[in-house]
Amino acid sequence: MTNDFDNIILIALKEEAPHMAKWSNVFFTGVGKVNAGICAGKLIERYQPKTVWNFGTAGGISVSSGLHEMKNFIQRDMLCSELGFGVGQTPFEESGIISFGDPIDDMCCSTGDNFVSGDSDMGIIADVVEMEAYAIAKACQKTGTNFKCFKYVSDQADENASKDWHETVADGEQHYINAFLDYNYG
Repeated sequence: MTNDFDNIILIALKEEAPHMAKWSNVFFTGVGKVNAGICAGKLIERYQPKTVWNFGTAGGISVSSGLHEMKNFIQRDMLCSELGFGVGQTPFEESGIISFGDPIDDMCCSTGDNFVSGDSDMGIIADVVEMEAYAIAKACQKTGTNFKCFKYVSDQADENASKDWHETVADGEQHYINAFLDYNYG
C-alpha cells in the first residue's frame, strides 16, 4: 500500500515550483544547507518516506541548460585543509562525496551556502552548483532513505547569474513534474 508520503518532495523556494506548492507531499526547505538539512531530517522522521526527491534551480558548470539528474554531492564550502582534510571533506568523516550512483560517471552537484556568480567554486569540480542538495542527500544517507535529485539549470554561475536566475526561477517546474510522474507512473 502506498500513500502520498511514500515520496516527499523538497524544494528550496515556492517560487521555483508555484503550482507544485498545492501538492500534499511538497515541502519548501528555505535556502541553504542548514535549512535544508533540518527540514529533511524532520520530514524523514515524521513521514518515513521510501524516497525523498529534491528539485530546484542550479548554476550550470559543465551543462548549460535543461534538467539533470544528480547522483553525487559535495559541499564546496567545507574548507579544512589546515587539519589535513581535502576541499569539501567534513573533518573526521571518510569521504567528501555522497553518492547515490557512480562517483565517476554520474553528475555531481556542488552545494554551498553561497550563490555562485563567477570563479568562486573553490576548486571543486562539479556539473552544477546550488545551495541545498548536499544537506538533503546527507539526511537521506544517514537514514537509509532513497534519494532522487534533479536540478534545472537556471543560470551559468557567472556574472549574469543573479539576473538570469530571477528571470528563470520557475522555468523548471514542468520538468520537475514530468520527471516525478515518469519515474513513479511512467
